[in-house]
Amino acid sequence: MLKSGQNKQKEFAIIGLGRFGRAIVRTLSAKGYCVVGIDRDSRKVQRVSEYCTQVAVADSTNEDALKAFDISSFDAVIVAIGSDFESNLITTVALKALGARHVICKALSERQKEILLRIGADRVIRPESDAGQRLATELIAPNLLEQISFGDGHSVIELRVSKSMTGKTMAEIDLQDNYGVNVVAIRHKAAVTLSPKASQVLMENDILVIIGETSRVGKLAEQN
Repeated sequence: MLKSGQNKQKEFAIIGLGRFGRAIVRTLSAKGYCVVGIDRDSRKVQRVSEYCTQVAVADSTNEDALKAFDISSFDAVIVAIGSDFESNLITTVALKALGARHVICKALSERQKEILLRIGADRVIRPESDAGQRLATELIAPNLLEQISFGDGHSVIELRVSKSMTGKTMAEIDLQDNYGVNVVAIRHKAAVTLSPKASQVLMENDILVIIGETSRVGKLAEQN
């Protein structure tokens, strides 16, 4: 069952609840998404229990144990196991065998990254703890290309035009009225249009440069 305020759109499973895994869990949870946390260390599981929809003490190298989580239902499964590379490998193979849609793995070296990609990982990253927050943001706002935050609670973002925006005019999407943000420029290939008119039609792969309160531009990025 979803906790109050949770977003029903996407669900994620995090396997390995060390520093990196906890950073992802907390960021996704703060955004209201369903998060399942899994680790074989009960102490690590306890640390994130308040942020997760579900937690479990389980050995992810045991394929039978993973079957209890309906792995194929998650939008992404993040294998955040760092120090035990063998467990990372076995877990990744098991996840793919169970039909995981998108598996993202943590690696500590380029060699580990190459091996994980060869055995079926969809993406491999080599993070520090702050990279967990960046990954979580990318998962829930895939069209967000760049964000610069200012100390006064405002941000400027670059947002790729979504499918729902493509072919519509600036007046039709009306981001100022719907989100309280302002589009200051549109980049189409090499051309840049400053202060676009209401009649301008948005094209596929256009990039919008948007300014507004950080919470408002964040909401726009997540929903588009």
